[in-house]
Amino acid sequence: MMIAAMMIAALGVSAQNEVGQFSVMPKAGINISSLTKDDGTKSKVGFVGGLEFAYGAAENFEVTAGVLYSMQGAKVKNTDLKVNMDYINIPILAQYYIVKGLAVKAGVQVGFNTKAKFSDGNTSVDVKDFYNAIGIDTDKKTVDFSIPVGLSYEYAHVVLDARYNIGLTKSFKNFDGDKNSVFQITLGYKFPF
Repeated sequence: MMIAAMMIAALGVSAQNEVGQFSVMPKAGINISSLTKDDGTKSKVGFVGGLEFAYGAAENFEVTAGVLYSMQGAKVKNTDLKVNMDYINIPILAQYYIVKGLAVKAGVQVGFNTKAKFSDGNTSVDVKDFYNAIGIDTDKKTVDFSIPVGLSYEYAHVVLDARYNIGLTKSFKNFDGDKNSVFQITLGYKFPF
């Protein structure tokens, strides 16, 4: 019992990766997403989860890369209609620990669209079919680029992460705006190896 208690206490002492150390972190949380330049929509809540890998490049500096399943999109105001856009996102970030456990981070992210549908209750229709039915020639964009920026706090290998993904790519073809705007909060556990 005493040895187990000492091992758990030793795990709690390390609040970030050491230089040259790798770690893997399963994480899950929520997205609060919307589409920019569209006054007819409002934010929608969705799930985000996956794995992030980190490398301790310097004393207070880590490089991370991840694979996340991300449910994004928006709600159409004054209706029950939702735009559901799911992505496999690959964020690559640099993070700097400003104090022990607290890090600021920024990087780049590429996302691959896996689903783009309009839904209203139990009914859903593909984005392209929906727009074609109302006479608009468009479809989803299959690749999405964004800039994630944020903060994270790590204690005893538990990491609370908050980031904002600034969309750079239009979500739909032949549209003037409609870039993804996603605020993301996740909780993860970092396993060093």
